[in-house]
Amino acid sequence: MTGLLGGAEYVAGVVKNMAGTLQSFLPCIIFLIGCGLSFATGTSWGTFGILLPIVVAVIDPTNELMVVAISACLAGAVCGDHCSPISDTTIMASTGAQSDHINHVSTQLPYALTVTAVSFVFFVISGFVRNAFLVLPFAVAAMVGVLFAIRALMPKNQRPKKQPAKKQPAGAGKK
Repeated sequence: MTGLLGGAEYVAGVVKNMAGTLQSFLPCIIFLIGCGLSFATGTSWGTFGILLPIVVAVIDPTNELMVVAISACLAGAVCGDHCSPISDTTIMASTGAQSDHINHVSTQLPYALTVTAVSFVFFVISGFVRNAFLVLPFAVAAMVGVLFAIRALMPKNQRPKKQPAKKQPAGAGKK
């Protein structure tokens, strides 16, 4: 059914007429579209089915951006699905934890949006570098750096306290 609509051909025609610099922004645009579509529908797999045929039709198979664009599509879809309050996985996670659903969604958003911001920046960089494998180690290092920066900026009274190890009674575990 998606093929009959001709969406992939239309988008491919528009993108092929874009200047080279604008094509470098395709990975971050695909990432944001994947996030939005998946958030709105609550399904990452449905977003894969909608966006992947369009992404594959838009990017020339010999172009280095193909791997980056497919990665952006998959990452955006999973990100939007994770943040979506109507996602089946989000509903099952809050139900399984016996917590309020909206409370669960609101506690997950800061984590997801932090990763989304770092991912967006590195999808922009990947679009210009055109090599996902070259950029990936820097993206991982940046994510770790951001997490350490957040921890350093967090007031000490709000940091999680280390729990002392539980002592087992004498003779426990012996048979």
